[in-house]
Amino acid sequence: MGNAAALYFKEEFGQSTESAAAIASVFGWMNIFARGLGGFMSDMANARWGMKGRLLWQIMSLVLEGVLVLVFSQCKSLAGAIGSMAICSVLVQMCEGSTFGIVPYLNPKVTGTISGIVGAGGNVGGVAFAFVFREYDYAGALAVMALCILASSLLTFFVSIRGHASLLRGRDAPEVMERRLRHRGLSTSHQVEISETHEKMYKTKGCNELGALAAVESTVHPEDRVYGKMAPQIKGKLPKIDEMSSSDGQHPDPAAS
Repeated sequence: MGNAAALYFKEEFGQSTESAAAIASVFGWMNIFARGLGGFMSDMANARWGMKGRLLWQIMSLVLEGVLVLVFSQCKSLAGAIGSMAICSVLVQMCEGSTFGIVPYLNPKVTGTISGIVGAGGNVGGVAFAFVFREYDYAGALAVMALCILASSLLTFFVSIRGHASLLRGRDAPEVMERRLRHRGLSTSHQVEISETHEKMYKTKGCNELGALAAVESTVHPEDRVYGKMAPQIKGKLPKIDEMSSSDGQHPDPAAS
């Protein structure tokens, strides 16, 4: 898109080389903030829904990107073309940020290798579409690009990452849920208190804090768990530290509390 935009504005709208290049540069300028914004949105979706949230945001950004490419290809006015290209660029960069928000989870041991492969894949796509623009007129080439983007969004349904729920199946591992609860709950004093209680339990008697959480999580609504509202419900169910200290060496059973 960035490579073809200058020629597109020159040939389709009669702009001078300088003006066409200046207009096309808008596509790159959006990268200053949009990629980070896409990653931020992915993080927020992850905090609310876990990996499923990241994947949902990935699909949404890809679909919107494909639609804007189609709109851009059909614009007949210069102002409409510039506006749709700018919005399309924002979505493209946001989708890149979203993609790299997922990359570290694929295989933490080789994150650098996977990041390199993903980055190289983007360059391969740029070269491939250069040939598409040679074979079709601008409207046709952009339509092919849009359809490829929309088709690629469907592949997100088949992304499956170990320990995380996918869009179609699976559920988050307990440790993943715990990390998400900590992330969402640190803004509330109740969740801080529960986290400190878990930590103290672990140090005092070697009780597994994940076990204590798992024993009561089924009684709390999923939305409450995610947003940190679980603290009041769980607080009364966790064994008190004093009771643990006065016990005769037996680990209390959180489920029986």
